[in-house]
Amino acid sequence: MALTAQVKDELARLQVDKTSCRKSEVAAMLRFAGGLHIISGRVVIEAELDTAAAARRLRQAIAEVYGHQSELIVVSGAGIRRGNRYVVRVVKDGESLARQTGLLDNRGRPVRGLPPQVVAAGIPEAEAAWRGAFLAHGSLTEPGRSSSLEVTCPGPEAALALVGAARRMQIPAKAREVRGIDRVVIRDGDAISAMLARLGAREALQVWEERRVRREVRGTANRLANFDDANLRRSARAAVAAGARVERAFEILGADLPEHLRQAGELRLAHKEASLEELGKLADPPLTKDAVAGRIRRLLATADKRAQELGIPDTEAGLSPDLLDL
Repeated sequence: MALTAQVKDELARLQVDKTSCRKSEVAAMLRFAGGLHIISGRVVIEAELDTAAAARRLRQAIAEVYGHQSELIVVSGAGIRRGNRYVVRVVKDGESLARQTGLLDNRGRPVRGLPPQVVAAGIPEAEAAWRGAFLAHGSLTEPGRSSSLEVTCPGPEAALALVGAARRMQIPAKAREVRGIDRVVIRDGDAISAMLARLGAREALQVWEERRVRREVRGTANRLANFDDANLRRSARAAVAAGARVERAFEILGADLPEHLRQAGELRLAHKEASLEELGKLADPPLTKDAVAGRIRRLLATADKRAQELGIPDTEAGLSPDLLDL
């Protein structure tokens, strides 16, 4: 099951007993999923939802909290909307319900944001408003670089109200307009986890966190593997460059070369891709990594000095630019 569907399924089954929270949730669902229509001079409320469980939850709350009956219309998917849509419609006493839920103010004018009784309420009511908004038009993407918890809003006023509700829960959320559509987005991973916990989606939160940790571990492992691989390539190239310089040093110095420096150089030539530590173990008697490095360094310095005295190319003369950069 996709994360969004899992969260909505869990939220639709969440038991909420506090009346003020149920009112906040209903108000948000109607505001974010529905609209007011005038049909034959009567106010009709419609809320379009994408899950049957959310539609049943809304109908039940309207009946139990406000005492109004509603009807459910199933709209078959077509075009890009493949799944069914569920429309909860309140025809009888629609205006009364609109006033009770705060969709209409005292003068009968539509409220563009969230109702004042929701905006001015406490944290539990803010959580319920977010739960209703997510059930209406929310989505949750997989953990990763572009992970987000997002709610599509009916207008900028509703988006700002939702941002304010998140702020009361100390969760950072941003309102943004994308292609003419207002959205509220939470992108920080910890903030997404906190919001899922606030909404009551405990099972979905556990799944999201497990996938988040798995992705972070995989990303760390890939970075370490790439880092190790790059280091190995760099070490191998450095060894090849050192081998080429040692060959040139032997040509410059000929027989005029101390025996201990010659042995170190011969080890380098015989094992061109070996590390300095490995060369030390191959020496007789064994040498430390620093001892091998010091002897090869003195060999090359001696050869470069002799080349300068003779006016001939030094040990770096035959190296390509990328090897010289090492």
